Amino acid sequence: MAETASQHLALPSGLLELCALLGPPRDSLRGLEQVARRRGSQSLPCLDPEVLSVFAPPFVSGADGPPAGAGSGTLSKAKRRSFRKKREKAKAEPRDAEDVSVPNGVDLLALPQLCFPGGLSVASEPKEDCVHFLVLTDVCGNRTYGVVAQYHRPLHDDYCFYNGKPHWESSGPTASTAGCFVPYAVCVVSRFPYYNALRDCLSCLLVHLKLCKDFEVDNHIKDFAAKLSLIPSPPPGPLHLVFNMKPLQVVFPSRADPESPVIDLDLHLPLLCFRPEKVLQVLTCLLTERRIVFFSASWALLALVAECFLVYLHPLRWPHTFVPVLSGQMLDFVMAPTSFLMGCHLSHFEEVSKEADGLVLVNIDAGSVTSSSDEDVDVPDIPLLAAQTFVQRVQSLQLHRELDLAHLGASTDLNEGRTRRRAWQQRLNGQIQQLTLQLLVSVFREVKNHLNYEHRVFNSEEFLKTRAPGDQRFYKQVLDTYTFHSFLKARLSHRMDAFAQLDLSTQSEEDRIGDMLVSPRRPTMGKIASRKASPQRAAHRRMVVSMPNLQDIAVPELPPRNASLRDDILGGCGRGSSSVLDVSPRPTHTFKIPEVHFPLVGQCVQAYYADCVALLSKAMSCLAPDNSVLLARYFYLRGLVRLMQGQLLDALLDFQSLYKTDLRIFPADLVRCAVQSMAGPVRAQAESRPELRRLISEVLEQPGEALKADDRVKHFELPSKHMGLDEFVRRVQESGIVRDVNIISRLFEALTVGQQKLIDPETFKDFYTCWKEAEAEAQEASLPASVLAHLDKSEYVYKLSRSVKTSRGVGKIAMTQKRLFLLTEGKPGYVDITTFRDLEEVRSTTVAVLFLRVPTLKIKTVSKKEVFEANLKSECDLWHLMVKEMWAGKTLADTHKDPQYVQQALTHVLLMDAVVGALQSPGAIYAASKLAHFDRMKSEVPTAVPKTTAETLRHKINPSAGETVPQAVDVLLYTPGHLDPAEKVGDAHPKLWCALHQGKVVVFDASSWTLHQHCVRVGASKLNCMAVVERSQVWVGSEDSVIYIISIHSMSCNKQLTDHRASVTGLVVRDGPEAPSQVYSCSVDGTVLVWNVGTLRVTSRFQLSGDGLTAISLHGGHLWCCTGNSIVVVSGCLRQELKIDGGFQERGTSFVAFQLIPEQAQLWAVCSGYDDVYVWGLEDLARPPGRVHLPDCSEVHCMIRVKRQIWVGGTGLAQGRPKGKIYVIDAERRTVEKELVAHADTVRTLCSAEGRYVLSGSGAEEGKIAIWTVGPSDVHTAGDRTPETSSAVPPRPREAAAPTATARNESTERWLMRPPSPRHQSRRAVTEKNEEHANSSPAVR
Repeated sequence: MAETASQHLALPSGLLELCALLGPPRDSLRGLEQVARRRGSQSLPCLDPEVLSVFAPPFVSGADGPPAGAGSGTLSKAKRRSFRKKREKAKAEPRDAEDVSVPNGVDLLALPQLCFPGGLSVASEPKEDCVHFLVLTDVCGNRTYGVVAQYHRPLHDDYCFYNGKPHWESSGPTASTAGCFVPYAVCVVSRFPYYNALRDCLSCLLVHLKLCKDFEVDNHIKDFAAKLSLIPSPPPGPLHLVFNMKPLQVVFPSRADPESPVIDLDLHLPLLCFRPEKVLQVLTCLLTERRIVFFSASWALLALVAECFLVYLHPLRWPHTFVPVLSGQMLDFVMAPTSFLMGCHLSHFEEVSKEADGLVLVNIDAGSVTSSSDEDVDVPDIPLLAAQTFVQRVQSLQLHRELDLAHLGASTDLNEGRTRRRAWQQRLNGQIQQLTLQLLVSVFREVKNHLNYEHRVFNSEEFLKTRAPGDQRFYKQVLDTYTFHSFLKARLSHRMDAFAQLDLSTQSEEDRIGDMLVSPRRPTMGKIASRKASPQRAAHRRMVVSMPNLQDIAVPELPPRNASLRDDILGGCGRGSSSVLDVSPRPTHTFKIPEVHFPLVGQCVQAYYADCVALLSKAMSCLAPDNSVLLARYFYLRGLVRLMQGQLLDALLDFQSLYKTDLRIFPADLVRCAVQSMAGPVRAQAESRPELRRLISEVLEQPGEALKADDRVKHFELPSKHMGLDEFVRRVQESGIVRDVNIISRLFEALTVGQQKLIDPETFKDFYTCWKEAEAEAQEASLPASVLAHLDKSEYVYKLSRSVKTSRGVGKIAMTQKRLFLLTEGKPGYVDITTFRDLEEVRSTTVAVLFLRVPTLKIKTVSKKEVFEANLKSECDLWHLMVKEMWAGKTLADTHKDPQYVQQALTHVLLMDAVVGALQSPGAIYAASKLAHFDRMKSEVPTAVPKTTAETLRHKINPSAGETVPQAVDVLLYTPGHLDPAEKVGDAHPKLWCALHQGKVVVFDASSWTLHQHCVRVGASKLNCMAVVERSQVWVGSEDSVIYIISIHSMSCNKQLTDHRASVTGLVVRDGPEAPSQVYSCSVDGTVLVWNVGTLRVTSRFQLSGDGLTAISLHGGHLWCCTGNSIVVVSGCLRQELKIDGGFQERGTSFVAFQLIPEQAQLWAVCSGYDDVYVWGLEDLARPPGRVHLPDCSEVHCMIRVKRQIWVGGTGLAQGRPKGKIYVIDAERRTVEKELVAHADTVRTLCSAEGRYVLSGSGAEEGKIAIWTVGPSDVHTAGDRTPETSSAVPPRPREAAAPTATARNESTERWLMRPPSPRHQSRRAVTEKNEEHANSSPAVR
């Protein structure tokens, strides 16, 4: 039985907002025949239009009563509106004619002028029907869209249409007057821009209107509006809706994704009207927010072309007034002083051009862009390279359908031909959207390099300095617009819109590696080699040294750009820039909406809803379980329909299913309104169902109660007051120099040596200036090809000395991250000095030159006997510091297999250089020495790594690169590579998934250990476990009790499983050829759920007594559960318990982790607070366990099995200090093979990579991941010390503890093993009990 809602819930995604009939007023038609006869057919009068009838939902006849969920307002007869004589008409209106509620944003007073923008004139002969389009904007900026169809009807003398009386009741003759045709208009208003679909619908309506009698027009329009009101807008995704309007099958396309607009128009229209260069001009006017007016002799083209240009801007959005159609009476709108986008008839071109100044006039018919002033339009050029690429790609498009379909035969079916046309247009639209998006990415890609996400700061000055001189004017104008400000807010909020996705997918490997570096960016040798000489280089160099708050340096005059870009294009663009990316249209599906039966009474509406539900359910039953994308769209539509039926519980269940199929389309506002409208009993019934209780609590959380996040965008400014440490940290981070808090603290110490711990604004300004000047010099570094040939493409030039005399000639010493070399003068040449790995000694000394002692740097290398000497003079001490720091960084990097040491050393070196340049004092070198962190650490702290650790460690990576502080690595997961036909080759590489704090997952390409995906957000809580499912999904268990499902292909999280009620602590996958894959999940409250992977439904569940369930494992058909103070084995439906009494009596403890070794029939476990690993024999768990001692271990966090080894991670002492340690235990011998000093902080997680490598993640003090090799299992390598070990031989099995007898009867067996006493003096008791079936949990099979 359907639950009736207490209030009407309007169809939230319904197409129709309002339908209106417009035409001449009643009184104006009287005597029109006589006027026409007196004046002749050529001088028929012009009439003023008005709204004749308004039709708005709900359309339900009052005779049958409203349907469930419908409101009390009905529209049993057409409602008339005439605003010119509103008071007089109000007296004549019958009392039962209720006023129609007009949706917000629809101004009925202005609607007549917009529907007849050229005026309403009676015609002397029949005219062809015509359609044009409107965009209506309310005071809040919300847009609604109108489609207007005009048609003519012959005039009957002494009779007025739509007067509520049939023609035979009218007074006077009824003969028709030849040569008098009156125009009328039907306007459909919708919240969605369905231009083509609504045009098709109105075309079908006009067919019926021409065949009906005068008094039947209202009823036909009302039935038409009622049909549209019952059609929902399709949810974002691949499902389009089809409705039979007779004679056409009308398709309502969906949005590609929730962030995209509805595209139901032909996006190539502007490309047919304008040359590509003019298209770029119009786009530039939009980006710079000009006052733009479109002109055309076709009213329809005004809105369509303007809308196409706004689609080209996506995901940027035009934030100002948008009125694409202005009638003759509205021309004064173009005098508005603010930015706008409007459209006028071409006949008003001269008038508008003369009356208003500063307008950009876009003539669609002529394909021209001009200015309303006498001079040419003053529009800056879009960046040249982006423009060249855009023009070339547009020219490669196939814009003419006749050429594309010339090889096909003629279609004999109307709808088949329309389907072909739609498929061609969809493919072309996709290509156009892709190339305009590529244009935006090319123009704005480097904006992200000048953003500080922590403090939401954009360094606009520095961004402008990196732009080519010819592009400066464009960027200066764009950066001050509301459009760009909204774009910045989206970037700082990490929004993964179309721009971010394309930027990420087209990012070069070099940029991916650059994202992992903590050192400041410099151009690589590969980029320097690819640069082409241009006359702008010198001017650009002079510009980049200007600082914020200083006088602007005038941009020098540059050669004018060519009027045509063809010559430049032929010069060549970047590789692959000349072609449009192959955009294969996404596969789409259609759902045919059932017919609507009339009369539209409650019973018929309910029958229509029932048909919709039946068809949707049938379509869902035919889907494969893994087709979750399409299934989600069916759930969404069925939920909408059930909501309208008043079946609120069923509707909520459908919407709740979106969590498991596609959460992106979940209608949170709609569900909140539905819950709030529930009557008390219905609400109680909903909250009694566990799957709905959580949904209701989530949607009712008022977002307004939480403090609104500050989403402002700030611009970087130099400080004006003295700064302490905290303020200095913020300022340096905002400047983009460096983000690491520890490095900034060292910089603060360097700048405040010998003075009060405050930094004055002048010192900061000097430091900032020196830093930016050095950065500019590095950007302008130009090395000859003969020198570049000796360097790697990935090398950067970080520092160049002055020209000095050396033992190898005169030249400049250059420093990269790998080496020192001499750039000789005269004919530039390359002289190798040394690599940092080969350094043996660096000394700063003096050498006698004539009567002077010249400071000299001496460098001795391992591979060369000759000592390199350079008379660096005043630079000697600084270079001595820098070379030693780089040497120490390289030594640490090689020792710890961690390239981040080199990157940090480079940062220290560059900061030293800026500090010395800023202070300009005798103590500057001493101040800079405060930044020699690694050199000091090398001399103070032993850097030697134990031999076994050095041999086993292969590499280290930093998932917290780019963050202000390190973050703990909570979980690691390795997924092997496989080539899926749906994936790109790069996506088929193996991946390493790293769970960091607050729901952040970072993904590395495990084939190169480079960053694959910077961040995937899954909630905002700590993550506890991860598992790969069917090679296409990664399941993540969170502290917030949700299981998040990440698609490996799309790297997005659109599914959630919310059946747990406490923190999810364990996931294990069970694959089998005989049954669909299953996933077991557990939560800390003792709940274990079994999931069907295909349907994402819980197939079984059971509850373990007590709390503290931390891990689960599958073995031999049994589920092993670690419940804190016990390990429980579950199988079958009856229970058998095996208890081992006598826990730790000195102190309370619990199990931390366990591992099963089936080959040896052993269970290995570790306990909190103890430095032993305990081993039980599975034959008799009641016997005391063996023990493997972990030397110098203070805490254990994790344990995994790799081949015949057990790897245990935790904290232990190394060289007298607590370190993260890993113990590698031989499972057969029960001896510790290796002690690996893994990390500076505790080892929190371990995972295995195909049995060849083990990966360990450390705590927040270090936050890094170490990669270890796994040696052959039969080779036993002695560690750095021989640990003491003890073991116990498993005793003979006892019949009472053997599980095999009951396992054959599918009984449930639970062995509760409490941690044993260290002295192995525990009492043992074996208890068996059978519980009643009614009290037992559901079976797990």
